[in-house]
Amino acid sequence: MERFVADFGRMYRERNEALEQITRAHHESLLRLALAADFKDDDTGLHIVRIGFLVEALALVLGETKEKARMLRKAAPMHDIGKIGTPDAVLKKPGPLTPEEREIMNCHPEIGASILGRSRIPLFQLAAEVALNHHERYDGKGYPNGLLAEQIPLSARITSVVDFYDALTMDRVYRKAYPPEQALLMLLAERSLAFDPAVVDAFVHAFDRLETLRLFVNAQQLDFHALLDQS
Repeated sequence: MERFVADFGRMYRERNEALEQITRAHHESLLRLALAADFKDDDTGLHIVRIGFLVEALALVLGETKEKARMLRKAAPMHDIGKIGTPDAVLKKPGPLTPEEREIMNCHPEIGASILGRSRIPLFQLAAEVALNHHERYDGKGYPNGLLAEQIPLSARITSVVDFYDALTMDRVYRKAYPPEQALLMLLAERSLAFDPAVVDAFVHAFDRLETLRLFVNAQQLDFHALLDQS
């Protein structure tokens, strides 16, 4: 009986280790796909790394558990994975998009959710939730579903604030980066409009810490493996 229990325990541990390895491999593959999409906007690939660490830090400020914040750190960088299906002519257009081009651009949340949501693994379900909802607006004027306020999952409300700020503070093909202080004012201007006021307030409260973290990721040139390797 003791041997049976010991063998069963060993088999259980081996099963869990195998599942963990499969999940990690799946996650790395999807992060590489997200990185490929991110390279269309950011030739350093640091944007998705900054998103991960900043989202985790902001989630903790908002009172999320370490476990939930850590999972969001791993999920949020895949928010724009659907852009892998967006033509460069639309994604990198320096001027305003035509209605037809805007319609193409607005498909990327659903594409991303379709890519990620086929997995039953909780991490990828969370990533699909973020991908689908990160362009919803607090005032209900976002896309793809026009969700209003708390109808938008908190994971997406956090990610959208971080994504907005980080995108403003990085060079784009059509403009130079805004200074952090100006980007923060632009974020505040969207409080209760595009973004959850509670999330914006938490970002402002922790701004010095978040900006220090953003600069650290840049200085260290962290790659996406840092998102996987942190405990």
